[in-house]
Amino acid sequence: MSPMFHPCADCGGERLFEQRHEAPGSCPDSPGGLCPEWSCTECGFALLAACPPLADEPAVAGRVA
Repeated sequence: MSPMFHPCADCGGERLFEQRHEAPGSCPDSPGGLCPEWSCTECGFALLAACPPLADEPAVAGRVA
């Protein structure tokens, strides 16, 4: 994926952001997919542009009082 411009919370302006793990499958947080982590090329501020899905967890039945 190509770099993108986005407002940076630390720099206070529109800055260039690049993916930390650009190659598909190289991100430990999203094996086999695209990395959701982007960082400001000026200051390094981190941005999650997409969140990987969570692992399936068993549903817990709730009680109704």
